[in-house]
Amino acid sequence: MHIEIRGAEKLSFRERQVVALKESGLSNEEVARRLNLSPSSVATLYHRARAKGYQVVIVLPGEILGLPVEEGED
Repeated sequence: MHIEIRGAEKLSFRERQVVALKESGLSNEEVARRLNLSPSSVATLYHRARAKGYQVVIVLPGEILGLPVEEGED
């Protein structure tokens, strides 16, 4: 599985960090601990990032979905 953030170039470095962790399912408190921030700073950064309009895309290999892999594809 691969997670891609489309529109990440619109985000600051900190916003990218927060988005990656939040979209992985972590709470504001967990993200705050990992990044040495306050939970309110995490909430603010996440809100700003969402306002800038990014998209999270999850790319799954075909074999995870039970699809046959054609020769030459990985």
